[in-house]
Amino acid sequence: MRRRTVSPGSGLEEVLDNLAATSSAGREETGAPAPAPAPAPAAPRSRERETLQTEFTFELPRGYVDDDGQLHRSGTMRLATARDELRPQIDLRVKENPAYLSVVLLSQVITRLGTVTDVHAGVVERMYATDVAFLQDFYRRINSEGHTHAAVTCPLCHGSFEVDLSGGRLGES
Repeated sequence: MRRRTVSPGSGLEEVLDNLAATSSAGREETGAPAPAPAPAPAAPRSRERETLQTEFTFELPRGYVDDDGQLHRSGTMRLATARDELRPQIDLRVKENPAYLSVVLLSQVITRLGTVTDVHAGVVERMYATDVAFLQDFYRRINSEGHTHAAVTCPLCHGSFEVDLSGGRLGES
């Protein structure tokens, strides 16, 4: 086998064309069948835009009552970012009371609660414990999507299926 060198003045395409011409001429002399042509490179296909759902709607079990006495039950929560997870670690309220972590974290990712769009730690503090527990579970489910499923086998019928370990409703597991 001979090595081919490509000089700066000659193009790679020219060398490849010369190589193909000499190799096909050699096959004609020996009677060897020509190799199948290489498949053409795939045409650039139009990629369908993949969408990532970043906001999720929820319905609180009890609801948040604002200063005017209005009840707010529906809302939206966005996916958490690394910054959302790190920021509460430097919050003085969390350093004094680690249980306050979930209040700060939820206040950062809840984007709307009924007509309330400025959801801050004070709003989450005034929620009923049932609603905070629901939101903590909801946060866990949307931010660990795909990681809460487990493959199981039924002990009776030996059928295999997948189970969501996070549960579907508050209190389920």
